[in-house]
Amino acid sequence: MVSIWKRLERGERCWPAEVVLRLAGTSMLYACAVIWRALCRLVGQPPHPSGPLEFIIAAGVCICLSAGLALTLEGSGLFRLLPMPPRAMLP
Repeated sequence: MVSIWKRLERGERCWPAEVVLRLAGTSMLYACAVIWRALCRLVGQPPHPSGPLEFIIAAGVCICLSAGLALTLEGSGLFRLLPMPPRAMLP
């Protein structure tokens, strides 16, 4: 596990990690679609005051969407270390 993590930080290609991360992203996008459909059914009921449950479900949709898109589109590139410019270092 440590060697895979080090390879991801260095930016080397690790195909098993790519596949797992992109499948995780795709499954999160599917979960987002399922939760969104449940939210649409909940909100589409006759007029009622919105409660904290609807807000929590909507937040779950946003989290699943953003994480799923990041994992699906970027894959293992999310864990690559970026060099810090010298002026960004604190004295």
